[in-house]
Amino acid sequence: MIDIKFLREHPEEVKQNIKKKFQDEKLPLVDEVIELDKQRRDCQKEADELKASRNALSKQIGALMKEGKKDEAEETKARVAANADRLAELEAKQSELEEKQTAIMMRIPQMIDPSVPVGKDDSENVEVQRFGEPVVPDFEIPYHTDIMERLKGIDLDSARRVAGNGFYYLMGDIARLHSAVISYARDFMIDRGFTYCVPPFMIRSNVVTGVMSFAEMDAMMYKIEGEDLYLIGTSEHSMIGKFIDQIVPEEELPYTLTSYSPCFRKEKGAHGLEERGVYRIHQFEKQEMIVVCKPEESPMWFDKLWQNTVDLFRSMDIPVRTLECCSGDLADLKVKSVDVEAWSPRQKKYFEVGSCSNLGDAQARRLKIRVDGKDGKYLAHTLNNTVVAPPRMLIAFLENNLQADGSVRIPEVLRPYMGGKEKIG
Repeated sequence: MIDIKFLREHPEEVKQNIKKKFQDEKLPLVDEVIELDKQRRDCQKEADELKASRNALSKQIGALMKEGKKDEAEETKARVAANADRLAELEAKQSELEEKQTAIMMRIPQMIDPSVPVGKDDSENVEVQRFGEPVVPDFEIPYHTDIMERLKGIDLDSARRVAGNGFYYLMGDIARLHSAVISYARDFMIDRGFTYCVPPFMIRSNVVTGVMSFAEMDAMMYKIEGEDLYLIGTSEHSMIGKFIDQIVPEEELPYTLTSYSPCFRKEKGAHGLEERGVYRIHQFEKQEMIVVCKPEESPMWFDKLWQNTVDLFRSMDIPVRTLECCSGDLADLKVKSVDVEAWSPRQKKYFEVGSCSNLGDAQARRLKIRVDGKDGKYLAHTLNNTVVAPPRMLIAFLENNLQADGSVRIPEVLRPYMGGKEKIG
C-alpha cells in the first residue's frame, strides 16, 4: 500500500505507475483517494478545533462557578455539550472516510522499481542470465509422471478417488527423494546463515490482507468454514505475519528466516488442473526464505535471495535461468521480482520453479511492521523467495538426471539424504 503522503503530493507519478502496469481502470482511484483524504483531514481539523474549544470552555466553567456566575456557567456547559455532539459526529465520519480510503488504497498498485521492464504480461518478461548448459540427451525423455510411475513412485488414480484432481500419492524412492530435496534445501539455507522455522499453516484474515492483494487472495486462499482462518498458500504469509504490529529494534535487523511448510492453493483461474501432471496442484510442500530489513538494504538482499535458489539448483546439476518480471506481471504489492526457471530437456525450454520478490514497505505498511531506529521509527522492507518447491522441482530433477536405462542419477549433494544411494532404478 502506497504512503498516502506520497500519493497526495505525487498523484501523477502514481497514475503513471498504474499505466505501466496496464491497469488503467484503476486511474480514477487516485482522485477518489485524494478527495476522501481531503474530507478526512477537514474533519480532523474541525475536530481538533472543537477539542481545543472544549478545553478552553471547560476552564471557563470552573472560573465562572467560582465567580458565582451560574447562568453563564450553564450556558457554557451547553456549548460544551453541543461541541461534544458535533465531535462525536466528526469522529464517526472520519472513521467512515478512513475505512473507505484504506479500501481504495489497497487496490492501488505499489510503486514499482525504475529498473522494472514495462510489459503487459509474462510473455514480455526479460531473460537476465543463464546458469549451466541446457542439454537435450540423445534418448527420449518421458512425461514426468511416466518417469515416476515406471519407478513406482506416484499414484494419481488413488489420489483422485480420495481428493480429486490436483492431488497425488508419492511412493517409495520418489517420496524419499521429495523429502531429501526439502531437507537438503533446509540445510543449504541454514549454512547460508538463515534461521530455520516451521510456522503456523493457518493465518487470520488480517494477516492475509496484509501480505497479498485481494485478487491474489481470491485466486489462492482456502477459507476455513466458520472460523477466521485461512490455509496458507506459502509460508511467506505466516512468516511475514510473525511481525504484525511489532516495533523491532534496528540493531536486530536483518531478520533472515528459512521456513518449511505445506502449501494449499485453489488455483482459481488455472483453467482446470492437469489430469496426469503435477505441475499445478492444490497441495505441495516448500522451503521458503524471507528477509525483513532496512529499506536501503533491500536491493542487496533481493540479489542475494534469487542467487541462493540458482546456487541450490546448480548444486544438483540442473541448468536454470533468471527472468526479470515486467510491470504487467508484477502482483500489486511487488516492487520488483525475478523468476527462476529450470531447464526441461523433454520440452526443450525453461519453466518456472521459483519466484523472488522485493515488496518494499507494502506489507510492512499493511501489517504495521516498524523499526525503532536512532532517528525515529520507520517501516521495514520485506522480501521473499522460493528455495525449492517440489513437485515442480522434482519435474526438473527427474528430467535432468534421467539416464538412458531409465534410472535416475542422484547428485552427490543429495546422497547423504538418500541413504547413500547413487541412483533410483
